[in-house]
Amino acid sequence: MDEILPDLAALRLALAARPAGLPVSERRAALDRLHAAVRAREAPLVAALKADFGKGAVEVRLTELLPLYQELRLARRRLRAWARGRRVWPDLVMLGTSARVIPEPKGLCLIFGPSNYPFMLTLGPLVSAIAAGNRVVVKPSELTPHTAALLADLIAEAFAPDHVAVAQGGPETAQALLAQPFDHVFFTGSTGIGKQVMAAAAPHLASVTLELGGKSPVIVGPGADIAKAARMVAWGKLSNGGQACVAPDHLYLAASIAAPFLTALTAELARMAPDMAGSITPRHAARMQALLDDAAAKGARLLPAGQQPPGAVQPIVLTGTTAGMAVMQEEIFGPLLPVIEYDDLNPVIATLNAGPKPLTLYVFDRDPAFIDRIRRETRSGSVAVNLTMAHFAHPNLPFGGIGASGQGAAHGHAGFLAFSHDKPVVVNRFSALPLLMPPVTGRVRWMAGALLAWIRR
Repeated sequence: MDEILPDLAALRLALAARPAGLPVSERRAALDRLHAAVRAREAPLVAALKADFGKGAVEVRLTELLPLYQELRLARRRLRAWARGRRVWPDLVMLGTSARVIPEPKGLCLIFGPSNYPFMLTLGPLVSAIAAGNRVVVKPSELTPHTAALLADLIAEAFAPDHVAVAQGGPETAQALLAQPFDHVFFTGSTGIGKQVMAAAAPHLASVTLELGGKSPVIVGPGADIAKAARMVAWGKLSNGGQACVAPDHLYLAASIAAPFLTALTAELARMAPDMAGSITPRHAARMQALLDDAAAKGARLLPAGQQPPGAVQPIVLTGTTAGMAVMQEEIFGPLLPVIEYDDLNPVIATLNAGPKPLTLYVFDRDPAFIDRIRRETRSGSVAVNLTMAHFAHPNLPFGGIGASGQGAAHGHAGFLAFSHDKPVVVNRFSALPLLMPPVTGRVRWMAGALLAWIRR
């Protein structure tokens, strides 16, 4: 892919001319144009993702288009209320003043799109950035060139070049962009690259939103509905070929139901495998094979589950896995599922708390006390009970990680706030503060003492 760098000077000039951002009416019009441009390209998008890594039409509609339309719908409906800000009531010290918090655009923002959901996870943050009133540079993933070309065409149609511009290219392009003084950087990708993005933003004191990943665990309790849990885990593991930041990474399985659950799970994986997307690059497939070879050499038992379409990695359940295997140390990002049986939940919770905080923790059981204990005693970006993946698409929930799985949040109002600065505005109407100003008289001493005594009660 040829390197294409946008005209940053034009973007900064436009920003300087309107530092408070576009008015709400123009933001709404821009979102309307984006919506129309996406609708006009639904069929070409299906073709592009099929060409990039074999993603099926139904999965494109459900995982790329549906969540994006949800973002657009919510932002277009709620934009005026979000941009209005909110009134803040004073306490005793600030009596006589009025205050509001007004969200303002951060300025010039940079959005890095990932390769796994190259359409939705590129345009979703763009919806939030536009709603907040920013100027934006979008860098699609070079690993999905057909989708990147479609995104460039779509953005050129929907936005003026001094409003939203596209950068095309590989790692060198990304590094050149990060050397520039953006006001906010939104990155979706691996934890390792996320650290590099955060380090590159630091010299410019740019804020960052990092949507990362990690090893999202599944805990299947003894009271789980075996058939429903197996189907939900299989769907989450095979969605997008397992290449999802919130994909179930490994599974802790209550020993009392291990045999029937594994039977149900492998059957569901085999049933779904023919419709699975392929590997984004041959390097991803080679990495899956290396993980399998390492696990097999160290004693894991491999349970193949069904026939995959051409270009995809075969789904495989691994039992007898141990902490020393690479598959238990790295984010898998593919259709391999290590299973660890347990009799006692305490070591499971201790293991989870000893490692990096995952993006999502999945729990399957029908016992509210079992579920609540795991929620209370573990840390993760989110918790999903008796489902996988779908919580990502909830338009009214903030989505984000904690620690190694991410910084900040996205989606809906949380996404709008990620690209906004909440500016406090305080207006003095009849404040009593001058009564406490020097010279310090007996009355001032008495009033200061009385005020302090009241506040510290």
